[in-house]
Amino acid sequence: MEKAARYYYEPQQGHGLAHDPLSAIIGPRPIGWIASRDQQGKRNLAPYSFFNCFNYDPPIIGFASIGWKDSVANIANSKAFVWNMATKPLAEQMNLTSAALAPQQDEFEFAGLTAEPAKKVNADRVVQSPINFECELSQLIQLQKADGEQLDTWLVLGEVVAVHIEPSLLDAQGNFMTSKAQPILRAGGPSAYYGISEQQRFELKRPIMP
Repeated sequence: MEKAARYYYEPQQGHGLAHDPLSAIIGPRPIGWIASRDQQGKRNLAPYSFFNCFNYDPPIIGFASIGWKDSVANIANSKAFVWNMATKPLAEQMNLTSAALAPQQDEFEFAGLTAEPAKKVNADRVVQSPINFECELSQLIQLQKADGEQLDTWLVLGEVVAVHIEPSLLDAQGNFMTSKAQPILRAGGPSAYYGISEQQRFELKRPIMP
């Protein structure tokens, strides 16, 4: 039986599909729920779906913002931010913080969330979130195309200098129980989210080379 030809496209020419498949293929993706403060100390909280961890020691996490948004401007000035884990119980509140609010509005208050000042950095953590990473800005990078043309997209990298963990998410041996935290992840179309469960877990150990 002849194998069907793969669907092929070149991004600069358009994908020709109902929705751009990139964010569905690179998925699921953790959510960068980023808290920051502006120069006057006003709080900001926003979710970013281009987010991940990039280094162990020291721990470095980062997110990309398409456009010079409030989070980027705040972090460029304050050199600090807090990442908050977005979980299934907090999904609606997380989604509310994506709204385009007026400059004087506070996303924490708008979404009914409690803000608490971080211990080491100039930002706030979401108290209801079971995990918070306090971060100091390590790099702010403007992305560019292969030909060198600069894009209005900004990669924000931060060194994690303090971690808050809900104690109930650690087992007797001190292992973090990921599925119990109920993190939510982005994938698929504009409204698709996924979760993590123990039923989907499987183990793979790295091969030991002779």
